[in-house]
Amino acid sequence: MAKQKSYGLEMFPNPSPKREYVIKHVAPEFTSRCPMTGQPDFGTVVIEYVPDRRCVELKSLKLYLQAFREEGIFYEAVTNRILDELVAALAPRRLRVETRWRPRGGMHSIVTAQYEKPRRKRVTR
Repeated sequence: MAKQKSYGLEMFPNPSPKREYVIKHVAPEFTSRCPMTGQPDFGTVVIEYVPDRRCVELKSLKLYLQAFREEGIFYEAVTNRILDELVAALAPRRLRVETRWRPRGGMHSIVTAQYEKPRRKRVTR
């Protein structure tokens, strides 16, 4: 298996690069820390993408997400950081990250960030 590494993520070649299909990974035990209080934040991370040339290997994705466990980071920042780092590592056609946070203080939050690869413009003559 050919591997490329980025952000601790390992990739493998997309087995069907000519077909557009969706991969969805759900991590229901995501944990980070509130940067204001230091209290743990618990949530679910949903990563949905259409691969181009590479797919992410699941164990490396799990370890990547677990690395946030002791990091003080706001919901919005962690959602966008995961998106940016996965886009940099995978160069997907499309990628969407949704974080669903467990209630604290009577409220819960859902944050969504997405990316779409720019399409090449066809030159007509």
